[in-house]
Amino acid sequence: MDAFGIDIGGSGIKGAPVDLTKGCFAAERLRIPTPEQSTPDAVAGICRQLLEHFSVEPSVPVGVAFPAPVHPGRPIGYMSNLDQSWVGVDITAKLSEACGRPVHVVNDADAAGLGESLYGEARAYRGLVVTVTLGTGIGTALVMDGKLIPNSELGHIIMGKHGEDAESLAADSARQREELSWKKWGKRLTKYLQLLEFYLSPEAFIIGGGVSKKHEKFFPYIEVDTPLYPATLLNDAGIIGAAAFAASQGR
Repeated sequence: MDAFGIDIGGSGIKGAPVDLTKGCFAAERLRIPTPEQSTPDAVAGICRQLLEHFSVEPSVPVGVAFPAPVHPGRPIGYMSNLDQSWVGVDITAKLSEACGRPVHVVNDADAAGLGESLYGEARAYRGLVVTVTLGTGIGTALVMDGKLIPNSELGHIIMGKHGEDAESLAADSARQREELSWKKWGKRLTKYLQLLEFYLSPEAFIIGGGVSKKHEKFFPYIEVDTPLYPATLLNDAGIIGAAAFAASQGR
């Protein structure tokens, strides 16, 4: 295996060896339910269990996708999907100690965006590729020439006349809450993506999140100059992106 990726979520912790040449799993992934008490010790123990299950050699880079902003050497400042005891913990140090090897941790949206930009439909583009995940909120990931610019929060760009941010108006949850037609939602996404075009001038957009499986319903209504692609790695993107991130940190 080239690298090993782990994706920590609120309901499951998944891991798999990754072939970085092809951008796919080198073996079938293993999923272990997230403990009801998802404390640092409990989650770290499962990460160690995944490495032991696949007999991951100490020389193999290990990356972990984590559901919070990650700043190496600094403690977690905010946690929504896991136990609140994570707040104040240096996650990189915690997981590295528990696993007995260096572990590289990256925000889960960033991991997915990195995986998509390296191995998805937009992989041919150099320069800046922006991944936008549409769900309850709006997540973003910025990848420049194959390298991640971490912890962007561009779903919170002000977009409404009364100071509303983009995710309150244009996330998939807003579409469902307001019962918007695909056309009306597409027009809102147009406004949001045009703001990102204005500020960032990206080479390509990747649209992720569960609704990306229905991209043919709303892509025709999005009017931007930047090439637009649906996410292709879907649920595998976090593991693959985390593995790629770890490998890049080792170079």
